Amino acid sequence: MERKNRGNSESGAPKWMVTYADMMTLILVFFILLFSMSVVDAQRFEAIADSFQDRAVFDNFPSVVPFENPAEDREVQDDPFSDQIDPFEEVEEMDPQQLDNQMDEVLEEVNEYLEEHEIAEEVTASRDDRGVVLVLQEQALFETASADLLTDAQPFLDQVGEIIEQIPNQVEVEGHTDSRPISTAQFPSNWELSGARASSVVRYLTSTEDLDPQRFTAVGYGDTRPVAPNTTEDNLQQNRRVVIVIADPVQNEG
Repeated sequence: MERKNRGNSESGAPKWMVTYADMMTLILVFFILLFSMSVVDAQRFEAIADSFQDRAVFDNFPSVVPFENPAEDREVQDDPFSDQIDPFEEVEEMDPQQLDNQMDEVLEEVNEYLEEHEIAEEVTASRDDRGVVLVLQEQALFETASADLLTDAQPFLDQVGEIIEQIPNQVEVEGHTDSRPISTAQFPSNWELSGARASSVVRYLTSTEDLDPQRFTAVGYGDTRPVAPNTTEDNLQQNRRVVIVIADPVQNEG
């Protein structure tokens, strides 16, 4: 006689328990991750908290987050530039009129120097809103279409270097050309030529004189800033020049 099969009941936990267990496991992992990310480095937390108080956090660290070994660094992490003298530290305390008078005195001294050393024909000095401006004509410095300094240019560039050495202001050296186009492998346009000439002058001054290279910037303007119309040979010659600007401290503050 056949026994009736009342149904094959599966042994073990119900199927929904598997899904439930997986979900609980994922939740547990999620909270473990949250906990691990919430552990705060007490040292870094204290440094950040100090930044909102009266203590000067930046006295010892370059940022609010300290170094790995702050105990070792506190006594040695001094400002590496603390011993350097800011050339504008004293003049910043002057009023605009005093600064204006000072730059007039600089211009007068420069002109006296040029006359005394008989280089006034190669270098002219004037003043505009940027500072004291020295203009050096191309023929005294370079061959046509070249950025290599002439040997004859070195003596009076040495004199220019002595002038700059006596004045702590920032210096910008500008290269200018006339409007005639140039297209060579070395200088595809007047932009490259003017920039190379300015760089040559800066390189010479900083390599032969005791001058801080950080005081200098070199820039090429091509033919975009003529001082005369490019219509005659004399005007073209005037436009081919290197300009050295001894900056007015007031302009540098801006």
